[in-house]
Amino acid sequence: MQGNVEAKPLVATKVTKGKRKQNNFLRMFKLLFQSKTGTVGFLIVLAVVFIATFADVLMPHNPAENDLSNILKPPAWIEGGSIEHILGTDNLGRDILSRVIVGSRVSLLVGVFSVVLAGIIGLVVGLLAGYYGGIIDNILMRLVDSFLAIPSILFILVVLAVFKPSIMVLIIVIGFTNWINYARIVRGEVLSVKERDFVKASQSIGTKNSKIIKNHILPNIISSFIVISALSVATTIILEASLSFLGLGIQPPDVSWGAMLTDGRDYLATNWWIATFPGIAITITVLGIIFLGDWLRDVLDPKAQVSSKGGL
Repeated sequence: MQGNVEAKPLVATKVTKGKRKQNNFLRMFKLLFQSKTGTVGFLIVLAVVFIATFADVLMPHNPAENDLSNILKPPAWIEGGSIEHILGTDNLGRDILSRVIVGSRVSLLVGVFSVVLAGIIGLVVGLLAGYYGGIIDNILMRLVDSFLAIPSILFILVVLAVFKPSIMVLIIVIGFTNWINYARIVRGEVLSVKERDFVKASQSIGTKNSKIIKNHILPNIISSFIVISALSVATTIILEASLSFLGLGIQPPDVSWGAMLTDGRDYLATNWWIATFPGIAITITVLGIIFLGDWLRDVLDPKAQVSSKGGL
């Protein structure tokens, strides 16, 4: 009987936490659709994720199949075009729409997973350097300085010139060059949070450092970290497209929006659709991520909320 009595508060606590999480989720969902920018960004990102996930079903043709009988066909609404190739074909007769659809998968994979890798490294380094300080901070910050001394784009180009470019190689090399910004921002946030009274009180009663970091430091910096990560996905997609445009990114037969831009740059004056549609896809995707990231910043970052209220 005693065990049952003690179990009830635990169950009630779990139910309360579950309801609290559910209420927070519903509140965020309502706030999202109250913001025009956030709604547009969310719908764009949702559409791109859907297209990338079901690309094999959505694409009307094999994106890597050459069709020499349909070379440089214009879009369907232009004279000479056909409904079979709605966005036209390229210089090898490959369907542009199918290649744009498949290219979304590469951009999202590289953009998201390289940011996850960079974020994990930067978060760990920033937490350790900011919380412990002293010699640990000096060593880690000198490591950051050494990475800053090397231009990231130069490092990426050297690595990609040595190793055969692939999705995995791109994720690793971009992730290992972009963690520096995360580390510096997280370290600054930790230096501010660890001086607050609730952290000092936990230290004074002998709470383990690992628990303080987990229960007090991390929850107070995670919102800024999420905002930075969301916005970084957009810049990473542009970086991947730039590398593919230079011929150092995704290699054929894999399809990338940047590689499609390379295929179409010699045909801009005559067959503009080859480079235009992947360029539009990059622009819309990046804008959607930026819109969603701006909304996340307004909702999750208390500093941004205070500054916006002050501006009003």
